[in-house]
Amino acid sequence: MSDNTDDAPSPASDATTSAADQHSQDRAPVGALHVDEPGELIAAVPAMVGFVPQRSLVVAVLSSSPDREHAPIIDAVARFDLPPAFRPRHGLAAAYAQCVAQIFAAESATEVLAVIVDDRVREPRRTRGHSAGIGPWGRLIAAFARPLAQQEVFLAGAWEVGAIEAGQRWWSLLDANHRGALPDPATSMVTVAHVLAGRPIRRTRSELTDLLLPDTELAQQVAAHLDDALTLAQQRHTAAARHGDPDRCRRRALEVVLSQIANIDSGAALTAADCAELAAALRDRTVRDALFALAVGDHAAVAENLWIVLARALSGSDRADAATLLGYSAYIRGDGPLAGIALHAALDADPTHSMARLLEISLRTGMRPDTLRRLAHCGLGIAADLGIDLGPAIR
Repeated sequence: MSDNTDDAPSPASDATTSAADQHSQDRAPVGALHVDEPGELIAAVPAMVGFVPQRSLVVAVLSSSPDREHAPIIDAVARFDLPPAFRPRHGLAAAYAQCVAQIFAAESATEVLAVIVDDRVREPRRTRGHSAGIGPWGRLIAAFARPLAQQEVFLAGAWEVGAIEAGQRWWSLLDANHRGALPDPATSMVTVAHVLAGRPIRRTRSELTDLLLPDTELAQQVAAHLDDALTLAQQRHTAAARHGDPDRCRRRALEVVLSQIANIDSGAALTAADCAELAAALRDRTVRDALFALAVGDHAAVAENLWIVLARALSGSDRADAATLLGYSAYIRGDGPLAGIALHAALDADPTHSMARLLEISLRTGMRPDTLRRLAHCGLGIAADLGIDLGPAIR
């Protein structure tokens, strides 16, 4: 991507992106797309990270394109919170670089692009010469680039913008005279591709975190039903074992979950007793593992709605189970920000939850979603062994 002339178009890039921030790792692949110049890249950032970033450093990780006629591919995008004070903290750039280096370890990376989004910045005056490293964030970018260069990863471009909105001015941090105006982010081809794929783009990151805020009142109601639900589940398990069919209760539990997903799809609301019964079903690891298959099937979106309701209504390891199922489904479909928030919620509810921990590590170290589809296919096999067809994998 060119960073030398005012508003000059640069070679197109194929964008296969993911997202992360300093406190939680968000991965969001979007498929092969093209971005032709800095303004288009910046306008596409909300689609690539899943929400409109504010006071953020966004870093695009590039690797060589298989087709030599095309520019490098954007393999990953990492988002980091800028510090509250309009001044870089000591060691902050090195910490950013270390996190990005983890992504490089998973990709054949060659260079990076950086975007600062901060409503506190102002467009600098034009100057003679390039005037690289303008302002505190220019110095931050320079400090960020140095440790990466030591690993032969180079900063190919860096830009700054006050907000990602149509008409906002952007300028280069490597050449103050290279600047332009943002196109409408809503018409970005990356945004359009996300909308067509059914991937939401939130206005803020808090919209994601609010999705999983505990519903204290509902949780208290569910807790009042939980002991009865667990007792009934144990009685059914004992009866099934006595009749020589230990999988019968698991089959019934899985059918209960699928029935509630169908009810939600029809517009029905879950009662506290329903939530308690579902929590009891998910405590059976065979049932829970089979449900990972829903992430690649026709009912993935509806299932995610169920996991959100349960995560808000349950606590402890029960909340962790529901949040982990949500995190996995979001991860697989490319909603990295939601995946990161769901897995963080799972580990906050139960720090010993092994599946949530494995998925969080995979997300943080940049493992591609395709690599994790095996878990969903294992779930399809588990369900089939129980005599239930969850349908074909469609994504």
